[in-house]
Amino acid sequence: MNDTVFDPVRKKRVVLTPEEGVRQWLIKELSSNYGYPLSLMSCEFPIEANRIQYRGDLIVFSRDGNPVLLAECKAPHIKIDLKVFDQVVKYSLLLKVNYIIVTNGKDIYMGKYSNLTGRYQFLTTIPQYNELS
Repeated sequence: MNDTVFDPVRKKRVVLTPEEGVRQWLIKELSSNYGYPLSLMSCEFPIEANRIQYRGDLIVFSRDGNPVLLAECKAPHIKIDLKVFDQVVKYSLLLKVNYIIVTNGKDIYMGKYSNLTGRYQFLTTIPQYNELS
């Protein structure tokens, strides 16, 4: 039998894959240390482009229900490279989010979209939930 872990976002037990372990670590980190409400998070959020279905690993919503942050979680042995960034940027543009996080649990990258440059700028720290705009 596979190990499972309780996901406080989906409110059920899920199989603890290496990627799921990273997602659960990030959920705990964001909620415990940065004030991100569990009730405003969604795991494996459906995203559609050209009739193709994708899934966002973790989406955080504003209090008025708009997606503001997309996190892409990879297993710890997966290197964060340009392909991973391309994937998360593609999803983030479809969702029109201002913030992205890419992590494998060891490395974590945070970016904020700049309307001025039309690009994501790397941030050195994760903003508190109430600082997201």
